[in-house]
Amino acid sequence: MMSQYNSKLRTEMLHNADGSHSYLFHQQEKHIDWMRIGAFTLDSPMSLLTENLSGQLKVPREGTIERMLQTTGSCIIKNIKSGIWIADLQLVRCPVCDLSTCDGTMQTLDARHFELFLNEEYKNGSWEYNLIGSHKLQKDAIAACGAIFDLKHLKASSSSGILQLKSWTGEPDDSQPKAVIATHAVAVHTRLQENEGILVKYHTMKAGTDGDIVSIRISQQLL
Repeated sequence: MMSQYNSKLRTEMLHNADGSHSYLFHQQEKHIDWMRIGAFTLDSPMSLLTENLSGQLKVPREGTIERMLQTTGSCIIKNIKSGIWIADLQLVRCPVCDLSTCDGTMQTLDARHFELFLNEEYKNGSWEYNLIGSHKLQKDAIAACGAIFDLKHLKASSSSGILQLKSWTGEPDDSQPKAVIATHAVAVHTRLQENEGILVKYHTMKAGTDGDIVSIRISQQLL
């Protein structure tokens, strides 16, 4: 079993989040639906981001983010603001069309430091998301996955338990999005119908030009 926050702390963190999410502040026109996943902790300034939850986690050791993603389906990012983070699963409109009837073919794991919404620079749009890397899988993808792990606690049982997909992703014919939270990690998983591949994008937001990373997004868009 993956360890969870004690209920008192977790309830307090989610209450402070006020039931809101990042798309309420910006890009409302792209937003379709969302669900709160929960709160987790990033203790260290380094995290592993991944789109691959099958088998063992492959930790890249060097190279650019694009190179890391190409070879392992994962990347390491640095200078992350430590503390409690809030995670949501967002469903947003496909960026390649503007049809109001679009069902939404892009899911996003959206995680932020719990103090982010208190900053005026965030609320007025001064802090923006920047694309740090992307990876295109040009083949039938079984599932759309995304996860954030505190690199310091990668080998902890609560984090490694996320790779036990059968314990939290449901039955093989269950196509509903699933999410799981651990003490130092969060992940999402959605089984897909037959497709031509997915484009995975990684965005981060810094607290100013030279500030720490205060928000992370991993999105999967059907090709």
